[in-house]
Amino acid sequence: MRTLVGYAALVCGVVAMMGNVQAADDKVDLKVGDKAPSFTALDDSGKPFNSEDVVGKKIVVVYFYPADFTGGCTKQACGFRDDMTKLASKDVVVIGVSCDSVATHAAFKKHHKLNFTLLADEKGEVARKFGVPLSGKGGTAKGFDLQGNEATFKRENSAARWTFVIGKDGRIAMKNTKVSAADDSKAVLEAIEKLAK
Repeated sequence: MRTLVGYAALVCGVVAMMGNVQAADDKVDLKVGDKAPSFTALDDSGKPFNSEDVVGKKIVVVYFYPADFTGGCTKQACGFRDDMTKLASKDVVVIGVSCDSVATHAAFKKHHKLNFTLLADEKGEVARKFGVPLSGKGGTAKGFDLQGNEATFKRENSAARWTFVIGKDGRIAMKNTKVSAADDSKAVLEAIEKLAK
C-alpha cells in the first residue's frame, strides 16, 4: 500500500512539474486591464533600467520596434521626439525597446537627438514578457556612430512593432499590434487623452 501511495505521489509530482514547464512555455497575451509585467534592461547609456522605478508613478509608453537606423523606426522615434513636450505635460514617460545593442542605441539617440530612453533588449527578454513576437533573425542597418561617421550596426534579433501604454495603476491601458510607425506618437496621445476623460 505504501508503495502505491509513493508511486501515486511520484506521478502527481511529475505531472505537476510538466504542467509548470507547459505554463512557462505558454505565449504571453497581455490584454487591456492586465497588470503590466515588470522588466529590467540596460538603457542607451549602459545603465540598468528598472520599470518599477517609473510604473505606478507616471503613465508609461513602452514601444517595441525592429531596428535603429531603419526608415520606419526612425520616423517612429522622431515622432515621439517631436511630441515629447505634449506627452511630458500629461505625465508620460516614453521608452523605446529593440534588440539593438547599447552602443547602437547610443548612436541612434545622438544622431536623431532623441529625448527619451531606449532599452537594449538583445535577447528579446523584455519583448517576451509583453508577448511581442521576435523574428529570430538578425540583420544590419547603416547609420552613424557617435563621432558622426558612417557605420554598419548588427543585431541578432528583431521585435515586432507593438506599442503599449501603462496607466498609473500599473495596468495595460492600450495595446496596439498594428502600429503605423509615423503616426504612433499621435495615436498614443489620443489614447492618453481618452484615458484622462
